[in-house]
Amino acid sequence: MNLYAKLKQRAADNKPVRVGLIGAGKFGSMYLAQIPRTPGVHLVAIADLSPDAARANLARVGWKPEQSAAKSSQEAIKTGATWITDNWQALVSDPQIDIVVECTGNPVAAVDHILEAFAHGKHVVNVTVEADAFCGPLLARRAAQAGRVYSLAFGDQPALICDLVDWARTCGFPVVAAGRGHKWLPHFCESTPDTVWNNWGLSPEQAKRGGLNPKMFNSFLDGSKPSIESTAVANAAGLTVPSNGLLYPPASVEDIPFVTRPVEEGGVLERKGMVEVISSLEANGRVIPYDIRMGVWVTVEAETDYIKNCFEEYKAHTDPSGRYFTLYKRWHLIGLEVGVSVASVALRGEPTGVATCWNADVVATAKRDLTPGEMLDGEGGYTVWGKLLPADTSMRMGGLPLGLAHEVKVIRPVKKGQSLSWADVAMNQTTKAYKVREELETEFGKAQLKLA
Repeated sequence: MNLYAKLKQRAADNKPVRVGLIGAGKFGSMYLAQIPRTPGVHLVAIADLSPDAARANLARVGWKPEQSAAKSSQEAIKTGATWITDNWQALVSDPQIDIVVECTGNPVAAVDHILEAFAHGKHVVNVTVEADAFCGPLLARRAAQAGRVYSLAFGDQPALICDLVDWARTCGFPVVAAGRGHKWLPHFCESTPDTVWNNWGLSPEQAKRGGLNPKMFNSFLDGSKPSIESTAVANAAGLTVPSNGLLYPPASVEDIPFVTRPVEEGGVLERKGMVEVISSLEANGRVIPYDIRMGVWVTVEAETDYIKNCFEEYKAHTDPSGRYFTLYKRWHLIGLEVGVSVASVALRGEPTGVATCWNADVVATAKRDLTPGEMLDGEGGYTVWGKLLPADTSMRMGGLPLGLAHEVKVIRPVKKGQSLSWADVAMNQTTKAYKVREELETEFGKAQLKLA
């Protein structure tokens, strides 16, 4: 409740939180738009593969040239300006920086950035949730071993869902289900960058005008991003996941407590305490009024008649039994909200969501028949989409995590709809990302298989 007051005090004491940002694309730009308006925060440095593109984005969000004119971090500290570089190693090793915000969207590169930041004593706010989805528990462990804080990014839906789950449990409510919304029909899992705009609801001309990345938007549409984000939530909040992928039950905001109940009580859940994603479309494609497409929600249960009566007395909208109630935020503001994570980590030493277990995984699944010699093109592409599965299911099948299904050669035929395994591809085993995933399966996977 008092992060803003603490930031103002840091400003008054001339001891701002010193931040380094890796990746100044769309998400990073949204955060950049807010930094000049936030007291007690100094963006010391930006690392981007294209410094010129970073400068262009700074101009786009309203920065003046002199605000990013520093030639080094030392000059940035003296002048209050920001240093722009293409050298991420220099950024993460710089002793002037307290917190690194990883915002590249590249899961393999993100693991390198995050681990190196820990090695240099930096806290990390990880926007690249794709990396968290395939090795988040190990990243959390490495942070703890380094005495640093690792956090999901507020503004992105996983951290907002974790916040609602924390609210529920702190109030004494058992969490029945939690998740986000999405525009979904079953055939969307086959969507490619060539078909994304029609399904999304934009013309190719509108997309081109807006400079929108079809592969990135397709990762949302084809179910990959909802699976990735649900994985991060399950592993952070200790929730379970559907046994064979997300169900995407269609529902308006008012209907969420109806559908997010156990099957035996008229809902869709296999059990209480699960993640799920609510569709904003009926099965026939009809748009549902007052949807939760861009929002997040948590469904809780009244365990006593007294609590149930309180729901009734205060006109809380529940399911017909009066026991299940859903609290929601209908919108999320993405990079505009990342400052909450930066402040929480710096001023309280608390993450806004961090993996505590390995309950869930996202497994690369074929969009079409794949033949030996083809190259997988990862999240949002033409070859695979991400399917949410329990971690023990992924372990038993040797599932190929979506985050590592980039530029990987297929070596065995794979049928459309089949989830890929390690044995189906020729994997580069030299990357830190692969080695961290291997360690995750060794350390956490044993426990999963025993539980199963």
